[in-house]
Amino acid sequence: VQLQASGGGLVQAGGSLRLSCAASGTIFSFNAVAWYRQAPGKQRELVANILPGGNTNYADSVKGRFTISRDNAKNTVYLQMNSLKPEDTAVYYCNRGIWRGSTYYPSDYWGQGTQVTVSS
Repeated sequence: VQLQASGGGLVQAGGSLRLSCAASGTIFSFNAVAWYRQAPGKQRELVANILPGGNTNYADSVKGRFTISRDNAKNTVYLQMNSLKPEDTAVYYCNRGIWRGSTYYPSDYWGQGTQVTVSS
């Protein structure tokens, strides 16, 4: 299983970016997939996840600004990030995991991370 994250960059506050996570060796539509982020000196945090049936969940800090989606034909999961804030600056990682009991459990399958920097 390989996950390839891309799409990060430098953007001004209020701007937008779209991250992509392309998979090989696994079928995203059969699995829960999540985006995490890790800022310098902070723990990795769950940003959003999408379940096999298409349901989505978001951290409170990104609700209304970020949208996670999946393209089954491309076996790719996206994270559309709008109204970006400096506090969104982090390395963003995608993960294929398990959804059980209303909780997302990450697996050991992580993308390599893509840097998002939001300037004020």
